[in-house]
Amino acid sequence: MLRLETFTFNAFQENTYLIINDKNECWIVDPGMYDKNETNHLFKFIEDKALEPQAVLNTHAHIDHIFGVSACKRQFGIPFLMNKKELPVLNVATASAMMYGFDFNNAPEADGFIEDSCRMMLGEDEIEVRFTPGHSPGSIVFYYEKGKWLIGGDVLFNGSIGRTDLPGGDFDTLINSIRTQVLVLPEDTTVYPGHGPETTVGTEGATNPFLQDI
Repeated sequence: MLRLETFTFNAFQENTYLIINDKNECWIVDPGMYDKNETNHLFKFIEDKALEPQAVLNTHAHIDHIFGVSACKRQFGIPFLMNKKELPVLNVATASAMMYGFDFNNAPEADGFIEDSCRMMLGEDEIEVRFTPGHSPGSIVFYYEKGKWLIGGDVLFNGSIGRTDLPGGDFDTLINSIRTQVLVLPEDTTVYPGHGPETTVGTEGATNPFLQDI
């Protein structure tokens, strides 16, 4: 059975997740640690819990979600994986950081790519990958049916949706992704977003103002 640990990092208040199995193997999802204190906080947790990171997985490659990728790769010798359609976003990460006033000179390189729709195994536990473009061209989410939860990146928030005014974003595409890939899940599925508190599929389908006319 997989479990989640949540951390909130950097000025964007980005949510970083650890997906952990019963053997203490884990995936690091969207590591957003910007400074040494944040990095040490995550690494100390991993050390104290005797976790064994297997890979960095990213829902997408906006700067607030990749600040800590290189540190994780160096510390644990693990690969960085994302959807290939996110390469245009990753390739301009340094310029994007400068625009927001962040020091981020060495954006990470992807070591491999996650397919649009597939299933990934952490030990004996299976996660489903769903392709959800719109906030960015290669956004993906991670759905764990057995645990009734979804790591949703910046696709769907508690009472809101991801912004679509950044390069590669498109409002109609995002709404279609939410409608066909997220709202079709059981209503009691917990959504763990890239920012802010968790919510449920049922709550967002019934009350999210962006989703009432779809």
